[in-house]
Amino acid sequence: CDPRKCQLPHCFCSKDGTQIPGNLQAQTVPQMILLTFDDAINQDNWELFSKVLLTPNRRNPNGCPIRSSFYVSHPFTNYQHVQKLWNDGHEIAVHSVTHRGPELWWSRNATIEDWFDEMVGQANIINKFAGVRMEEIRGMRVPFLRVGWNRQFLMMKEFGFVYDASMVAPHSNPPLWPYTLDFKMPHSCLGANQHCPTRSYPGIWELVMNQLEAGEGEYTCNMVDSCPPHLSGEDVYRMLTYNFKRHYLSNRAPYGLYFHSTWFKKIDYLNAFLKFMDDLQKLPDVYFVTNQQAIQWMRQPTPSNRLHQFEPWQCQPKQLEPHEQVCQLPNVCKLRSRVLQEDRYFYTCMECPAQYPWIRNEFGL
Repeated sequence: CDPRKCQLPHCFCSKDGTQIPGNLQAQTVPQMILLTFDDAINQDNWELFSKVLLTPNRRNPNGCPIRSSFYVSHPFTNYQHVQKLWNDGHEIAVHSVTHRGPELWWSRNATIEDWFDEMVGQANIINKFAGVRMEEIRGMRVPFLRVGWNRQFLMMKEFGFVYDASMVAPHSNPPLWPYTLDFKMPHSCLGANQHCPTRSYPGIWELVMNQLEAGEGEYTCNMVDSCPPHLSGEDVYRMLTYNFKRHYLSNRAPYGLYFHSTWFKKIDYLNAFLKFMDDLQKLPDVYFVTNQQAIQWMRQPTPSNRLHQFEPWQCQPKQLEPHEQVCQLPNVCKLRSRVLQEDRYFYTCMECPAQYPWIRNEFGL
């Protein structure tokens, strides 16, 4: 990393990955909380998202509602729900069309064409059936966090993705800030048989996943739901708070909390998380933002006391075209899938396609 050759807004790196962008003092930096949810959005988790976690009364210090990022995979997703989340200002990003196994296929076998079919294919499905603007679908997370070596990043560069959110960093104090892939990654490539990129991808951001410490530091986990399942609600609350302090009281690197919605089905965990959210909302410089908003802040580092003027974190309602506005009642399409050899129900505000959308036929023609 050569800081003289790597200048914001287009490039960011630091020797060990822990330096604050713009050389701000830590206490002037807003503590970003990056709440992300992976996989399908449907009736199983809709109530959780819309009525429990992301309610209008939860606001950031600048008065805007809290925001999160959704990495949407296609099977069983209700695209009316996706459209509503996007209308409300959350970030919609891609997590593949098929979410297929085996896990190692993604890191070992998937070709550039496969990456394109899976990720650009899913962006096309989201754009067509949830009305989300193509230019707002900027990020991706790989299924099973199985990073796809140079092939994944060549596809991203080619298609104009802005960031990846799949790489896990070794546990570190202080935690790491996101960085661009102009230079070598500031950490080792974590995980068995992981294939991180080895070439330079100027301007592509890596929203690196910092690990959580759990159980008095005996465990580390990258997704909250991969933490040991024997933890009690009280343990979870302590873990969330302890790791928050590791960020807030050091370099204030964004604090990522990465979930699959099933984790919240344990009522003790849900309550622990809501209590933790309540604590954070009392602090004057803690913001729940999308991954895309985190990048916008890093491109233009702005101290907490000036965030009222910081455009990317404001919340003027989107100027939506009629077809972008979510409907009250979606079309329920019963569709044949030739590939899956079965019928699937498909929910969208748009017209029903002829077939169930899938890779290489994302418009369901």
